[in-house]
Amino acid sequence: MKLILINYMVRIDSSLKQLFTEIYYNIKEIDSKVLEVWLEITNIPFLEEIGESNLENFLEGFQSISLKRGNFQQVYVVIDKITFIVESIQFLDQDIRFLSGILDYSGFERLIKEILSRNNYLSLTNFRFSDGSKLKSNTTQKRFEIDVIGIYLNYILIIDAKQWKRKDSYGSMNKAANLQFSRCIALKQNSVAFSNLLLKLIGKISNFKKKLPFLLIPIIVTLEDNSIKINENLIPIVSIYEFNAFLQELPKNLQYFKKIQIKNLL
Repeated sequence: MKLILINYMVRIDSSLKQLFTEIYYNIKEIDSKVLEVWLEITNIPFLEEIGESNLENFLEGFQSISLKRGNFQQVYVVIDKITFIVESIQFLDQDIRFLSGILDYSGFERLIKEILSRNNYLSLTNFRFSDGSKLKSNTTQKRFEIDVIGIYLNYILIIDAKQWKRKDSYGSMNKAANLQFSRCIALKQNSVAFSNLLLKLIGKISNFKKKLPFLLIPIIVTLEDNSIKINENLIPIVSIYEFNAFLQELPKNLQYFKKIQIKNLL
């Protein structure tokens, strides 16, 4: 009985690998800026064999694959690239770094955001703020942008997404990490911007005052796996391949990373 069950599971795994492989070879040819891909069922032989009448029930188990009707009532298979990448890791031999190549820069940021979400982080992308200096006019204040921000408990991850498709030198990665640290300092110094950030992430002020003190943790997330794991100022440099494990292990490794503490709010 146990052997029969094992053989059954192997067949299922092989079939799903075939499905995800067929989808991957379709969507990798699509413009990387497109995050929702519509395909005809005939483009995916595995689904065509199941038959249109049975597809809806079959696809209920997937977040990344759904059915939608076009303008002329034709049924299409719709693929969400971000969740497809996350789901396909368990079925394809390629790792998330390779799969991330089907995304453009904003898609790479959304992939980071999706991984944060799956680890219980609230997150947002492209947060902009100024240095908030009272000695400068609004037009002369230095402006900053943070690619991705995630919050869980009192951890606030300040993430710079680097989709560089090459392994970079220590100097360039070290410089990028130090710049990310400077963004954290600027965010701490602008209490209005920080409060606005929390409102966007959490909601009412009463919901996050009890989480004090907050810890701002600057991070670089890269497409390629670099030999540099931490820079001279203790800023972690994490490949997208390792990012999920990094989040899960953060509480026990936090002592090794640079942190900026925020004890008070407006």
